Amino acid sequence: MKPLRLLILLCLPALAACSGSDRERDISMRSFQNVGGPEEFAILPSRPLEKPTSYASLPEPTPGGGNRADLTPKKDAVAALGGRASALDPSGVPSSEGALVNYASRQGRDPAIRATLAKEDEDFRSRQSRFTKIRLFKVDRYYHAYRREILDPQTIANRYRRAGAPTPTAPPRER
Repeated sequence: MKPLRLLILLCLPALAACSGSDRERDISMRSFQNVGGPEEFAILPSRPLEKPTSYASLPEPTPGGGNRADLTPKKDAVAALGGRASALDPSGVPSSEGALVNYASRQGRDPAIRATLAKEDEDFRSRQSRFTKIRLFKVDRYYHAYRREILDPQTIANRYRRAGAPTPTAPPRER
């Protein structure tokens, strides 16, 4: 009877790992550990809150957008030196790079490429994170999962040189 109990106790973690859906599984593949205490550099000061003159004039909130109380040190420095701080706001493709964008998109472009790549990467991480619901050890699996995607700059440069393409020099390999 004791071997049967031992077998059941050993099978329970395996069954628990198989339960649940993919959404419950951690597919981040990162294992960052808290070394104890707060992160001092993650705390940022902000400007004091102000009541707007008109609530109707407030912009619509956007995900990832800025907050009026956030500090903007680069914009503040540009304004202090007499420049135009709004020049630092992203406003699409600058006119100086229009020719480059047109040339790069000469064979068409997919306007939803970011969403497509995000979905494909989520599927990839989901496949790579199988059997990782129960972790006995904290292991960062990110670089292991993406090892086939990493390019070796020396190998690529040598391939282009053999093909006769002009290539810039590169620093030597670290050994």
